[in-house]
Amino acid sequence: MAAADKPDAKEATEGEDQVPEKKKSSAGKWIIIIVIILIVLGGAGAGAYLFLFKSTQHAAEKKPAEQTKPLVAVFWPMDPFIVNLIDNDADRYLKVVLQMELSDQPLLEELNLLKPKVRDSILDLLSAKTYKEMTDPLGKQRLRDEIALRTNSYLTKGKVLKVYFTEFVIQ
Repeated sequence: MAAADKPDAKEATEGEDQVPEKKKSSAGKWIIIIVIILIVLGGAGAGAYLFLFKSTQHAAEKKPAEQTKPLVAVFWPMDPFIVNLIDNDADRYLKVVLQMELSDQPLLEELNLLKPKVRDSILDLLSAKTYKEMTDPLGKQRLRDEIALRTNSYLTKGKVLKVYFTEFVIQ
């Protein structure tokens, strides 16, 4: 029996050694998995923080720079234009008062020097229009674009951004 007890004793000691090893390796695996999960969650949290809060800080930093430059439009008013419209049925007159929105302040001086050329060009343009073109909203928008285009062809320092009609009367 002593011989029989010896292998059982070996098996018993081997079995005891194996059971704790399995528990240690099982617990070690769980610790490693938990650490990996914590690292991934920490990285995701740090990425979210950087993405959300740093972008708002950059936007906040950019806003003061934009606020230092005031966005004040520069307008150049013109004297009224009164022209005959092309119409076969009756005599039609058009009275237009307009203002031009300019890209920058120094352009005012240049336009004041070029005022006779600009007025002549606009008078030619207006007198070539028909009553039907001027009563159509698209015709008015086209006229705005044509006036800006003609005026911009004379300018060297900036450009006309928009043309506004402050009075538009057809009789």
